[in-house]
Amino acid sequence: MIRSRRARLTAFLTPYLLGTLLLIVFPASLTFYIAFMRYDGVSSPVFVGWQNFQFLYNEPLFKLAFANSMIFTAWAVPLRILGALIVAMLYNHQRRGSGLYRAAAYLPTIIPDTAYALAWTWILNPLYGPLNASLRTLGLPAPLWLADSAWAFPAIVLVSLLQIGEGFVVLLAGLRHVPQVLYDSARVDGADRLQMFSSITFPLLIPWLAILTVRDVVLSFQSTFTPAYIMTGGGPYYSTFFTPLMIYETAFDRLLFGPAAAITLVVFMFTVFLVVLVYQFFDKWISDEE
Repeated sequence: MIRSRRARLTAFLTPYLLGTLLLIVFPASLTFYIAFMRYDGVSSPVFVGWQNFQFLYNEPLFKLAFANSMIFTAWAVPLRILGALIVAMLYNHQRRGSGLYRAAAYLPTIIPDTAYALAWTWILNPLYGPLNASLRTLGLPAPLWLADSAWAFPAIVLVSLLQIGEGFVVLLAGLRHVPQVLYDSARVDGADRLQMFSSITFPLLIPWLAILTVRDVVLSFQSTFTPAYIMTGGGPYYSTFFTPLMIYETAFDRLLFGPAAAITLVVFMFTVFLVVLVYQFFDKWISDEE
């Protein structure tokens, strides 16, 4: 019986393990290898040691792209978490049409990235886009959005804020795990909604918020490629030039696979550093709450 169960588990896990090996471990190992090579995709790789990293250190565009990615992470991650929390709390209770509203909140997440970026290119069009048309109707200033270097970066952040479906679902599940008896006891003691949120809901959601924060930090350095590539091309004036777009252009436009792999490795190490910081922050927070 035990052997049969182990055999079934092995059969179920084998495709996943093979996929992880072929799609994650092998490409990651190859990237680490190429980061120390001079390679153009045609000739044989030549070991150059730390030259690719020295190239990045002296490359102004890398510093600009890396700074843009960090600023994007600093803005997008907290706003996405806050948005997911607000939507989860709004749709937590059963009411007429709540299922439809939840589906609508999740819908932007399942739209393919390319289609989503193209849709927002039309929405943010400064001449005939519906967003600017609405702003003009209200008598508000209508920015040039993607054509203006001062507004292009906030536009990319805005685009990312509606794809909070997964975070919304996770926090909705977290809210369902909060015992109702705690709220009932708080009402008996005379607590209002704000007091119940600060004393019950938020502390019990901290582990769920930690998971979402780590996830969004990891994805924030990757999710900017499609909107930047399709909507702005990294412009205007490199205001939306992020590290994923630089990796793409360095590798496939300039055929500098070594520096492109080095950028990937630097981004990976910095992401790990951010994840460790987030973990320590939430771990200290949970310890203080206890």
